[in-house]
Amino acid sequence: MAIPIIQNWKNYFKDPDEGLGSSYERVILNGKLVQICKYFEAKNILEVPSFGFTGVSGINSMELAKRGYDVTIVDHDKNRLKQINDLWADLEYKLISKFIIDYFFLPFDNNAFDLSWNFSALWFTKDLEKFLAELSRVTKKVIFLCVPNRSGLGYLSQKYFGKDYLNKNVFEENIKPKNIKKTMKKLDWQLISSNFIDCPPWPDIGMPKEKFLNKFGLNSRQKEKKRKSISILKYYQGEDENFPAKMMKYSWLETYAPSFIKYFWAHHKYFLFIPKGK
Repeated sequence: MAIPIIQNWKNYFKDPDEGLGSSYERVILNGKLVQICKYFEAKNILEVPSFGFTGVSGINSMELAKRGYDVTIVDHDKNRLKQINDLWADLEYKLISKFIIDYFFLPFDNNAFDLSWNFSALWFTKDLEKFLAELSRVTKKVIFLCVPNRSGLGYLSQKYFGKDYLNKNVFEENIKPKNIKKTMKKLDWQLISSNFIDCPPWPDIGMPKEKFLNKFGLNSRQKEKKRKSISILKYYQGEDENFPAKMMKYSWLETYAPSFIKYFWAHHKYFLFIPKGK
């Protein structure tokens, strides 16, 4: 998902159908987060900002809570934060949440968290350097940042159709890899790993494929078919334990595609930082 769902995020709390793309994305992301937590022996996790992707807000850290990690999330919208809290409570997962107006100051002690991270959310921070300085201050071991793949065909197509929307609602400069790496280096954090992630066998179109084809006049003779609702929530409700395995059936491109293919096809790219000298 390239363009964030600023206007229609509420709809997913009423109808959690996230589609195949977001469902696959979450499972791949969960795997990476669990891997990082195990390797760095992280126990306290901070997700901030917690908003920036399609689908149900506030559940990207839920797999970690399911596995017993302590999770804190931060959001700048009181209404969304309340709905996130209600959802976690309904599913009986422990969550600490904080509301802040902006991301210039994080209300936590120094080195309060082993891992801090966010997914497709940096473009909601008005000042990248101030935010990353705060994130560095409250983080002890590792920082994991995921941004849309700006070289991806999906991102480029969405940007073409939503240029005005992007310019009005987000700070695109914040998701440029060179700006992230430069700022983190200045803050004395070293980049230890960077790669493409979320690379399924479909483009990052950010909408049902039928609507995408209609934009190019390629689907005019076909009516949109009613598809089955897909949501990772059933997995967290204990009703579909095989959900991750079903999503991983689509991971062959993720696993085997060379970097030059992922450069144009992957939906996101991640950066993993640790304090310099560690």
